[in-house]
Amino acid sequence: MPYVNIKVTQEGGPRGTGPSTEEKQQLIEGVTELLCRVLGKKPATTFVVIDEIPMENWGMDSRQVSTIRAEQS
Repeated sequence: MPYVNIKVTQEGGPRGTGPSTEEKQQLIEGVTELLCRVLGKKPATTFVVIDEIPMENWGMDSRQVSTIRAEQS
């Protein structure tokens, strides 16, 4: 029973708010298909969870992503 957790910042996507419903569906289908193909897992018992994290709650290079993005603008 695979469990996959995808975490993304809310800044992505064409609207700047995170992945669209359609993009999330594509991620879920793609990850499920990959686990079926590579590991022989059953789709009915494969769980994919997508968490959208506010940029101020995501850090890299010792800084919040919101700060990094603001500096790049």
